[in-house]
Amino acid sequence: MNLSSTVCRTVLPIILPLSLLPGVVAADDRSLSLKFENDSLASSDDGHFTSGFELNWTFKPGAQHWLQQLAVALPDSLIGQADRASYRLVHQIYTPNEIEQRSLIEDDRPYAGLVYAGLSLYEDQPVGRWVQATDLHFDIGLVGPSSLADSIQREVHRVTGSNRPSGWGNQLSDEPLVNLTLRRQWWHDVPLAGKQFSHGPSAGVALGNLYTYASAGYSVRWGDDAEGVPTLTPNPGSRHLMSGSRGWQWYLFANVEGYYMAQNLTLDGNTFSNSHSVDRKEWVADVSAGLAIAWEDWQITYAAVQRTREFDGQDERDKFGAVTLTKRF
Repeated sequence: MNLSSTVCRTVLPIILPLSLLPGVVAADDRSLSLKFENDSLASSDDGHFTSGFELNWTFKPGAQHWLQQLAVALPDSLIGQADRASYRLVHQIYTPNEIEQRSLIEDDRPYAGLVYAGLSLYEDQPVGRWVQATDLHFDIGLVGPSSLADSIQREVHRVTGSNRPSGWGNQLSDEPLVNLTLRRQWWHDVPLAGKQFSHGPSAGVALGNLYTYASAGYSVRWGDDAEGVPTLTPNPGSRHLMSGSRGWQWYLFANVEGYYMAQNLTLDGNTFSNSHSVDRKEWVADVSAGLAIAWEDWQITYAAVQRTREFDGQDERDKFGAVTLTKRF
């Protein structure tokens, strides 16, 4: 198979959902975000969750927009309306720690490349003295060689002079991905030292062949008013923006989150064929913290996370970071 046919197989499933983008050109309150997740942003390691890119176009859909109509048609127990919506395009790379070894490393996580597109709906609803923030996400894409993760990582390491990854012959096979995620956060705001202190619990559930889990956590934020705090893989979504857009603004945040993980394709291996896999731990927890800074219509956000061991035999807890650059329009 030549490169052009491989690229077509990879890009077409992603381009089709994004062909709907012209419908949001006239939408209000638009923003474009680019998020880069990498282990090098929080540690010196080069393995496990190696890197991730996410392009996120967020907007306020009008009453006749198809995503608004979808939100209204869904059960109110999920979401009542779409205060904001977004289209997402995501690429992620996972590897074992010893990337120079060509043979299969049975006791470390599989090589896996993911590429998928997503739709997100967001709603903020007052509940007494609290605000209930609901996120609903639908993702579709693929895992496997057609993600071109092996070629991307080899080229990046060639340009940067890093160790050459040699074990991609053991990666997960091509397989379609479908996932649905619901996350709900409750926020309570109080004034503190001339700024706003916000805090509250969260709960989530995901269902699909990429991830199936239930989660619970608690977040705190102090600084200028914002929509939420950044979410990190495996949580999708984009609730990091400041509420205002004049002058300098900032906030600090921290989050703890626990997961009961019933399915993680990047550890469990292919669903419909034999592949490398490891013994996944069912209980996983994250601790994350970071800073957001904005000037007028530009915002940059940094987050670092430490995650408990995800599978039996994992030597160390994983650390990775995320930087998100956002422009309002």
